[in-house]
Amino acid sequence: MKLNELKPAPGSKSDRHRVGRGVGSGWGKTAGRGHKGQKARSGGFHKVGFEGGQMPLHRRLPKRGFNSPTRNDIAEVRTSELQALQAAEIDLAALKAAGIVPRRALAAKVILSGKLERKLALKEIQVSKGARAMIEGAGGSIQLTPKPQPEKKKKERKAKAAPAEAPKA
Repeated sequence: MKLNELKPAPGSKSDRHRVGRGVGSGWGKTAGRGHKGQKARSGGFHKVGFEGGQMPLHRRLPKRGFNSPTRNDIAEVRTSELQALQAAEIDLAALKAAGIVPRRALAAKVILSGKLERKLALKEIQVSKGARAMIEGAGGSIQLTPKPQPEKKKKERKAKAAPAEAPKA
């Protein structure tokens, strides 16, 4: 058998229907569109989900749930993953370089999962309560810069002026 002799199996390929080409073709007159109605006309199709003017199902049902656009901004890091890291000082760049945190992550948070038996110094990485206890128990440290708190302006209260007495006539 040669490549130039390859052919499809007999009966597997058939000619396309040339619709609207006379009664002898079997696809003449209405050309497979039936009689009258919207689908028989040219341009007679409507968008997906259209129900003839009735309020479509996807608009009758209530919206549900919430998809957070910032869900992937803070990546989770397990304590067992920190155990496997070689570096003693760990920041977000080190986690990204090790492939523990995705490159698009804006921050990371350590959660308690697995064992940690070595001393670590975390910089600018959030930590859960349990993970904080484990890291500090192993002799490690956590360094976070506190967020600056905006100063609250005190509202000055206006003294209520005593109502002036109306002059007697």
